[in-house]
Amino acid sequence: MFKAVLFDLDGVITDTAEYHFRAWKALAESIGIEGVNREFNEQLKGVARDDSLRKILALGNKTVSDDEFKRLMDQKNDNYVEMIQDVSPKDIYPGILQLLKDLHANGIKIALASASKNGPTLLAKMELTNYFDAIADPAKVAASKPAPDIFIAAAEGVGVDPKDAIGLEDSIAGIQAIKASGALPIGVGRPEDLGTDITVVPDTTHYTFDFFKETWEEKRA
Repeated sequence: MFKAVLFDLDGVITDTAEYHFRAWKALAESIGIEGVNREFNEQLKGVARDDSLRKILALGNKTVSDDEFKRLMDQKNDNYVEMIQDVSPKDIYPGILQLLKDLHANGIKIALASASKNGPTLLAKMELTNYFDAIADPAKVAASKPAPDIFIAAAEGVGVDPKDAIGLEDSIAGIQAIKASGALPIGVGRPEDLGTDITVVPDTTHYTFDFFKETWEEKRA
């Protein structure tokens, strides 16, 4: 039986991924970089802010000073934070609140493994903070997804070996990070985006405690 579930946030708990996309697109266009469309945005999902900015600058063949790099990161974050002010419990994805309640009732540890530094703010706005036993701090890990660091930190936060945990993700970088950590990935989205070698569900209504038990028994037996 698994002992913990490690949650990504954007695209798993709520749809803040759309706000990230809009904020990055606006920033790119403000410095003359075109091409930050929805297809390119797949490369940014689950990726830390500094690494996302590096990908955008590379797209436009631009280099900036360290000071300008920091200013651009702050500008993007300011835009994003402004966009998410209206997030509330109504923005929780279908099935997620019941899943959190069922995991809690069955003694399963719950941790957040998000690259977003705004994770604690978003959980508070959705009134979910009390369900989480630990929130991994992306500022304290050496490398962002697809490196496993944030999932390892989340598992450590609840005192569980990653091999005894399930990881939930909607991005290919996140799935790679879960695999590298040793946790069992269960993706939400399309197999053609996340991989045909893992369990993938089309939406979060399929994320249930019973489904996790069945998947664990099948994959870890």
